[in-house]
Amino acid sequence: MKRLVTLLVLIAACHGGGHEADQPAAAPVATATVRQGPFTEIVTAIGTVAPRPGHYAELAAPAPTRVARILVTPGQRVAVGDTLVVFEQASFDAAAHAADVALLAARHAADRAHRLVAAGILPQKDADQADQDLAAAQTAAVTARRNADLSALRSPLAGVVTRLSAVMGGPADPSQPVVAVADPEMLDLVFSLSVEDASRVHAGDSLLVLAGEQGAGDTLGPGRIRDVGATVDSVTRAVTVRAHLSRPPRVLRIGEAVRGRIAVRTMPHAIVIPELALVPNGESYSVFVVDSEGIAHLTPVRLGGRADSLAEILSGLEAGETVVTTGAYGITDSARVRPAPRSAGKP
Repeated sequence: MKRLVTLLVLIAACHGGGHEADQPAAAPVATATVRQGPFTEIVTAIGTVAPRPGHYAELAAPAPTRVARILVTPGQRVAVGDTLVVFEQASFDAAAHAADVALLAARHAADRAHRLVAAGILPQKDADQADQDLAAAQTAAVTARRNADLSALRSPLAGVVTRLSAVMGGPADPSQPVVAVADPEMLDLVFSLSVEDASRVHAGDSLLVLAGEQGAGDTLGPGRIRDVGATVDSVTRAVTVRAHLSRPPRVLRIGEAVRGRIAVRTMPHAIVIPELALVPNGESYSVFVVDSEGIAHLTPVRLGGRADSLAEILSGLEAGETVVTTGAYGITDSARVRPAPRSAGKP
């Protein structure tokens, strides 16, 4: 009898221990407290340093020709009127001389036609035709003289030579610029934004500029948005946004990459959580809210802006609640969680 009682006690003890072992262990997660306070929405964009319109020039040959002399090098400073590249002169001089001769002949022909019309020898239409020929000769002469002047490319502004593709003796075509000059003191930052992001950016918005596409370089300082493009690029489907850097700590180089953090909206009393807490759910988002008993409840939220690894919540949460951050993807609704200790100063 004693053996039977002992056996029953052991069986009961084993059954009870197995029930406790079946209880799921609490998942270790990191948590954060939902806070309410100031929040500035940031739009991040990658851009380049570019010359400001009106302070940049590209120069090409006025007509098909060849390069005779190159008087500058890339990076060289030039003043207004300095000669940069000279083309072969013979063909331009000959064309200008021929145009002047043709203009003189057309002028004499027009004068003669008008005299003969006045004398009744020629009909009026002959005088009209002579006037048209004279006008065409004048246009040709002006074009020829202009081409002769442009056969030596001169800088239209003070700045530096940013590009030089001319080769001594090489061909030059009007459709291909051979030299470019820019004013290094008049530069803009040009960003490409999606249509959605561009709709939130306005002239006058402030931004912080960092060197490099990843923003891992030097801080170049604060700036302001100058203008937001009104059209969408047909190839990239992006909107061009220009900004001006207030006081760069170093010389900017045309073409260098920059990263801009544009402040588009500030809310003084926003509900804010870490971005890590967001769990995508189709086109919407949810978070796991941890109750006082350590149970995580999947809660839909309406997302606002984002900035600095933080997210603004428009609805679904209240200040003071606890949400799962690291580990949110590894748990399910109503799971028991074990919050890891938080460092001082973290939300």
